Amino acid sequence: MYGKAIISLAFVTLLLITFSLLIGTVDIRSYFFPSPDGAHNFPCKPTGTQSSPSAPLKVYMYDLPRRFNIGMMERKKGGGDDTPVTTAEELPRWPVNAGVRRQHSVEYWLMASLLGSGGEGEERDAVRVLDPENAEAFFVPFFSSLSFNTHGRNMTDPETEKDRQLQVDLISFLRKSKYWQRSGGRDHVIPMTHPNAFRFLRQLVNASILIVADFGRYPKSLSTLSKDVVSPYVHNVDSFKDDDLLDPFESRKTLLFFRGNTVRKDKGKVRAKLEKILAGYDDIRYERSSPTAEAIQASTQGMRSSKFCLHPAGDTPSSCRLFDAIVSHCVPVIVSDLIELPYEDEIDYSQFSIFFSINEAIQPDYLVNQLRQFPKDRWIKMWRQLKKISHHFEFHYPPVKEDAVNMLWRQVKHKLPGVQLEVHRNHRLKVPDWWQQRR
Repeated sequence: MYGKAIISLAFVTLLLITFSLLIGTVDIRSYFFPSPDGAHNFPCKPTGTQSSPSAPLKVYMYDLPRRFNIGMMERKKGGGDDTPVTTAEELPRWPVNAGVRRQHSVEYWLMASLLGSGGEGEERDAVRVLDPENAEAFFVPFFSSLSFNTHGRNMTDPETEKDRQLQVDLISFLRKSKYWQRSGGRDHVIPMTHPNAFRFLRQLVNASILIVADFGRYPKSLSTLSKDVVSPYVHNVDSFKDDDLLDPFESRKTLLFFRGNTVRKDKGKVRAKLEKILAGYDDIRYERSSPTAEAIQASTQGMRSSKFCLHPAGDTPSSCRLFDAIVSHCVPVIVSDLIELPYEDEIDYSQFSIFFSINEAIQPDYLVNQLRQFPKDRWIKMWRQLKKISHHFEFHYPPVKEDAVNMLWRQVKHKLPGVQLEVHRNHRLKVPDWWQQRR
């Protein structure tokens, strides 16, 4: 009797062990073939140097020769020094008379933020580390937008060869970096906010985190919302600091304001159509203009005295005009079907902006009637929200809490989990990008 019971118990035990092996709850190798380092005794540790969600992003900045960045700002001084800029004291101030180049200066402000050591009480979303082994991201301080604006803007100018050569030299430099090689450039941050920045060799950095103003001239094989960061342009008009009127709605006599170039390509052709549709209204100002100092001053006054500021698509979906409106507390009216907006995982633009499709906007009287019927209390709510969020679109050195510089670094940090996924998958894949191939 006992013998049968023992045999039955042994049979059941053997059956359970066999079943456990089949479903993977018991790994017999861990008992009979222990790993040399005893790793099976400990939980798996994550790779990399990820910081806590609240800690600043740790960024290593490459020491590029001056010709890649501030050397283009120093050309008039005739300086031949090409040594890298390593301290904030060596960084020249962005010129106040830079004109339209100012709107593409995001690259300068990001570089400046990493050069500063950080003062007492200063809050930063990114800090520079001098040891690349401790870095979570790698910043490439190439002023690609300034390079385009400096070296022959008309595309056929022989000066553009200098822009192309800088791109060639940069790619050569990066390919020698073991940190570029380690990730394929995926954890590298490269600003290119001008639509024509880095135009010769863009495809060679298509895996990196690109800082762009929009995706108008980037194919999906180069730039996507999932890996890249949408940046605001640096606004051209002065910020409205003392906008404290008791009745801002009634004090702004102009219903709708636009000032800018009305001749544009692609989706920007809507500007010429809107010019005809909006003609003849006494409380609408739709003015042709080039980006001169006088025009920028006129835009400053026009936006501050208007309830709504029109932002139609240009050659690309976005333009500096949107951010000029935000810092002027003029409710943006956005007519751009393909626009992407900065920090949209943190900011709801519908709380302070109005959106029309291009087809809606070109219907005679439709846009104007919608704005005339817009409730005053709702407009004031949007105006208050603009005042509340406009600091997110200001570029400062040193950076200020939740200003544009810190917001951009925070956006880079948001992209890093996806970057790590791509890097780790790439280390083990035998058939690269098979997931995309099956679709």
